[in-house]
Amino acid sequence: MSANSMKLNRRAFLGSAAAAAAFGAMPKVFAQGGPIRVGGTLPLTGPLAGVGAIHKLAAEVFVEQINTKGGILGRKVEFVLLDDQSLPANARTLYERLVTADKVDLLMGPYGTSSIIAAMGVAARFKKMLIQSSLGDPSLAPYPLQFPSLPIGAEPQLTDTEVVLDAYASLPTPPKTIAFVTSKFPSALTIAKGGQQVAEKRGIKSVLDLEYEFGTKDFGAIANRIKAADPDLLWSGAIGMEAVQLLDAMSRIDYQPRNQFYLFPAPGPTAAHPKANGLTSLTWFEEHEPFLKNHGAQEFVSAYDSKAKASGFPYPRAEYQAAVEYAAWQILAAAAEGVGKLDDAAMAAWLRANPVETVVGTRTFDGKFNAGKPSTKVKQVQGKDWVTVWPADFRPAGKEFLAAL
Repeated sequence: MSANSMKLNRRAFLGSAAAAAAFGAMPKVFAQGGPIRVGGTLPLTGPLAGVGAIHKLAAEVFVEQINTKGGILGRKVEFVLLDDQSLPANARTLYERLVTADKVDLLMGPYGTSSIIAAMGVAARFKKMLIQSSLGDPSLAPYPLQFPSLPIGAEPQLTDTEVVLDAYASLPTPPKTIAFVTSKFPSALTIAKGGQQVAEKRGIKSVLDLEYEFGTKDFGAIANRIKAADPDLLWSGAIGMEAVQLLDAMSRIDYQPRNQFYLFPAPGPTAAHPKANGLTSLTWFEEHEPFLKNHGAQEFVSAYDSKAKASGFPYPRAEYQAAVEYAAWQILAAAAEGVGKLDDAAMAAWLRANPVETVVGTRTFDGKFNAGKPSTKVKQVQGKDWVTVWPADFRPAGKEFLAAL
């Protein structure tokens, strides 16, 4: 993050050399008036805890860095974080507490589609702006004061599988059959249904359509169904540790798909799995060029990696889950600096009118659901590391998209 980080957008002079010079000259001291308290929840326990820990660490990195630089509007930032235990009902109750009892100044969204929708209902009731980093189905978010840091676009149910199948079409032997096996987690289910439409239009035959309850732990029967269908490409709508559990189940019956894609897996445990080499997922940021040229990326990666290693993370490297959380905070800070005060309605109006430079690239909030344009990419496990492989110009030097087994 540069010395002008998060203040580059103040008073709508984004990219202005004059504004950059002015903000760079500001003293790095806190104004009187107490800290800006930002409230939110994350799944620190429950089935989504592995990903929740990533988001928590990324938020801590941002708060530490912005406070070192003088805070937001000259005030220290404090993150009031509560554990929603991976339960949307808890998220709803806790966001009500944050607004009414804890009286936080601003809100930061939770992780996971269902929890985000629950939090959004509270935000709408109190007319609070909500920045969120992981809503997989934008159609569920018509609230005009919500803003996504994840550049997934307005129709990920189509564009996500389009980019995945574009990637596989580039291989010497593109898949001719596909199996859709997905959690009933709301965004995963929606994207899987759209993916089936995309595959059908491309003439790829669906040999299996299987749904399971979110939180399933025994994937034995599911693995057997996949093996019997034996698709050229397994499209798995796995969430968090479900990817690892499915890989384990297929290993126990000595089966490995020729090609396999997982929607929103826990990045560290998935990459470390002995049967993961070659599997793919979606991405919007990985710890390599050209992503490192994005605003604040170098400083973010350095700090995050250091803290992740010290915390014993299984994958102590910045990837998109960490990046979109960090970007959400960049957006929040940019809106406050752009308006010059803490005013939810004014900050929301500023975001709709101004682009924001973030670690996941330039975010705009035009079009349906304030979604902006998608910039979805495909990454692949290669030697226990995640590597972006599609589009080709996002691959690091010397890397290729590994062909099917």
